[in-house]
Amino acid sequence: MTDIQNEVQEAIDELVESGAERGLQVTVHQNGEQVADAVAGVADPETGRLVTPDTPFYAYSVGKGATATVAHVLVERGAFGYETRIVELWPEFGARGKEAATVRHVLTHTVGVPGIPAGTTPEDLCDWDKMCAMIADAEPWWEPGAKTAYHAYPFGYIIGEIVRRTTGKPISQVLREDVAGPLGVENEVYFGMPESEHGRLARLEDMEGSAEFLASMPDDSPFFELGPRATTPTAEFGNRTDILNADIPAGGKMSARAMARMYTALLGEVDGVRLISPERLREISAPAFSGEDQIMGNPVTWALGYAIGRIGTEAHETPSVFGWGGVGGSYACADTATGTTFALTKNRLTPDFGAAEQIAGIVAKAVAES
Repeated sequence: MTDIQNEVQEAIDELVESGAERGLQVTVHQNGEQVADAVAGVADPETGRLVTPDTPFYAYSVGKGATATVAHVLVERGAFGYETRIVELWPEFGARGKEAATVRHVLTHTVGVPGIPAGTTPEDLCDWDKMCAMIADAEPWWEPGAKTAYHAYPFGYIIGEIVRRTTGKPISQVLREDVAGPLGVENEVYFGMPESEHGRLARLEDMEGSAEFLASMPDDSPFFELGPRATTPTAEFGNRTDILNADIPAGGKMSARAMARMYTALLGEVDGVRLISPERLREISAPAFSGEDQIMGNPVTWALGYAIGRIGTEAHETPSVFGWGGVGGSYACADTATGTTFALTKNRLTPDFGAAEQIAGIVAKAVAES
C-alpha cells in the first residue's frame, strides 16, 4: 500500500489536467489507518481557490450514508429498532395505509413513498415541517416492504424526522454531536450548512451539455417521478444559499476525508472512536432487500441504508462493499472484506461515475496486491 498515495494523486492530477474534472478529493483508509489523502484542482473557478483536504463539497446522495449512520448510532443506543413501526415515533406517518411501515422499510427503500409531489419547489425542500407533513400524508405506491424504488428525497426526511421525534434534535445536530464531532470532522460534514461556512465550499458546475440534456428530457420521464424538474440536483440548485443552509438529509455537504473517517468508524476503530458494534456492522452491511426498482426498472440490492456493491460493479461481484454514490459522480464506501474505506468528492457534475470507478479500481488493485 506504500504507493497508493502517489498512484491516486497522479490519477486525479491527470483528470484535472485533461479537463475532465475541475476539483477532486480522495481519501482511503485501510484497517483504521489513512493510506491516501489527495486533492487536485480548483474549488472555485471564479476566484481560483484551490481544493484543500477540508474543502466541503455538496456531494448529493453520498450524504445518505451519513443519514443512515446517524440512524444506526441511535439504534445502537436503544433509541429505536429496525423493526420499530414509524407510527410509534411519528403517529401522523400512518396516514393512508402506512401504519405497518418500519424503520427497516425506510432504510431499504421499501416504505412505498419514493416520490414527492409534482409541484414541490426548492423552497419547499427547505421547509422541514412542510416536507414531513407532505410525506406523512402520501399514499403508498405499494404495501410497505413489498417492493422497492429509490426514495431520493423522502429517505432523508423520514429518517430525519424519526431522529427528531426520538431525540428532540434536528438530524444535523445529531450528526454533529454523535458522529462528526467524535471523529473530529464536525466542520467537514453537514446536512444544513451554516451560511458563515459557505465560503469554504467547492462551487458546483455542470458538465458541458448536461443542462441541455436535462432540459430535453420529457416531463413524463421516470427520472422526474423521484422529484420534479425544479428539484433536480444541478449545479445551480446545489449552489443556492437556501439549499445549502437547509437540512435536506437526502444529501450532504462533505469532504472525502470526513466520509472516509465515518465509514472507517463503522468498520472498526479510528483514533479510539467506534460508532457501532461488530455485530451491528454485520447486520447493517448485509443484503437486506433485492428487487427491481419500480421507477427506474433496474435490479437493486440494499443493505440497511446503503447500496451494496462497489461503484462500477454488480452487487454480486463485490458484495462486501456498502456505500453511496451521488448525482454528479461523488462516491464513498466501505469494504468489510478488506477493511478498506474510500471516498471521492468532486465539483464537476458528470452523468456517470467514471472518476470514482477509475480511482476505486486503482485502490482495489493496490489492496489486492498488498
